[in-house]
Amino acid sequence: MKHYTSINDIDNINSWIEEAKGLKKNPLQNIELGKNKTIGLLFFNSSLRTRLSTQKAALNLGMNPIVMNVSGDAWGIEFGDGTVMNGSTAEHIKEAAAVVSQYCDIIAVRAFPSLTDRELDESEYVLESFKKFASVPVVSMESATGHPLQGLTDAITISEHAKVSKPKVVLSWAPHIKALPHAVANSFTQAMRKMDVEFVIANPEGYNLNPEITGDTPIYHNQEEAFKDADFIYTKNWSSYEDYGLVDNIDPEWMITKDKIGDAKFMHCLPVRRNLVVEDAVLDSDSSLVIQQANNRTYAAQLVLKKILEDL
Repeated sequence: MKHYTSINDIDNINSWIEEAKGLKKNPLQNIELGKNKTIGLLFFNSSLRTRLSTQKAALNLGMNPIVMNVSGDAWGIEFGDGTVMNGSTAEHIKEAAAVVSQYCDIIAVRAFPSLTDRELDESEYVLESFKKFASVPVVSMESATGHPLQGLTDAITISEHAKVSKPKVVLSWAPHIKALPHAVANSFTQAMRKMDVEFVIANPEGYNLNPEITGDTPIYHNQEEAFKDADFIYTKNWSSYEDYGLVDNIDPEWMITKDKIGDAKFMHCLPVRRNLVVEDAVLDSDSSLVIQQANNRTYAAQLVLKKILEDL
């Protein structure tokens, strides 16, 4: 595998899930695979789980991780072609990506969207520029429109905890105080559409995700109706897609409560705002899988890096 920047880079999600479970049982089984190999983790935005789990995954494979907070520690990077660089940027992506490629065998990048220009965000100009100008494989640690490491993690977690052969999985919007990206919801949707699950989405009117990603997935504007007979309820906030980046709905009635979820398992990528997105009674109960999800972040990343290393 050359790059991992989308859930669609997964050829067979069921075989990937089983392979990840095998890595989880014996995390150091491939520790010689990455010997004398270096991965550069470039963060344009904040991170906790993604940063630590990807570092740990690299170490489990014997790799040497180098971490840089690009927005704070590096020169401002210019991505435009033919730009007169007489502003705040001091280094062009053409040189930056080429230079980092000399230091690293794999480059992993985390860069959020602006949520002001949909066309620009959907171009994935940061991620695509690294793929274009780097001479080594590129991994997305979350981009403007996707979070494929999280999506793979969630698929692994559902597979581990499913009690029926075809569980019902609900992706539910929840209230938030600020505009958030669509990346996690998009990749979760793409992952579920590859799995043998009954998958539905619940969100208020005006908050449908990109229809090119949701496809024929049933979309409910009634949360209670969507939750009926659910086995897993995955919750995430996202801003409007049609009125791009808009947040005009923080309806507390969409918060996840223990009464609403019944016997379903609760999932969230974290961080999560307690008693706004979900009440304490859910997060602090046996219904919550958020800690298990966070643990699986390591093995999702480790599987991706393993597949790339095997093709180097």
